[in-house]
Amino acid sequence: MAAPKIETFGNGTPYVRAGGWAGFFAWLVDGAVFVLGFAAGIVALSLADRSLGLGGGVIALGALALLFVVPLLYGLCYRNGRALGALWTGTRLVRVSDGGRIGAKGPWAMLVRTVFLPAVIIGALTGGGTAPGSLQRISIDVKRTRRLHAERQAAPR
Repeated sequence: MAAPKIETFGNGTPYVRAGGWAGFFAWLVDGAVFVLGFAAGIVALSLADRSLGLGGGVIALGALALLFVVPLLYGLCYRNGRALGALWTGTRLVRVSDGGRIGAKGPWAMLVRTVFLPAVIIGALTGGGTAPGSLQRISIDVKRTRRLHAERQAAPR
């Protein structure tokens, strides 16, 4: 196995970036949780419609709201950078500037991860191009980054 490539955050702290497959599987698990939550919301809406007779407009508006509410609620679990997908793959989403936890922006990060990112990828694949911008967060390999820091502290100065 190749040695991990060591990179540094904006403040100079070293880290090991999560592998592409780990990031993909973390996104896949988070996407599955989003789909399950969305499906549960649709079932709840249909049950409410059955008993209350909400009407098509209310159902459509509720389904649209679920697209945003489900990832925002799931993102509350993401405030420390470790939602279910990250826990299963041993990764953590951190700020590129200093490696810190994403904190209160966790719900927004999950919304981007589950709704906006797939939309951008689909747009890019269908000829829409990509929007310019800078990377704000990155997934790190938790175990390798801890090992890197331990080795650096143990090394004689």
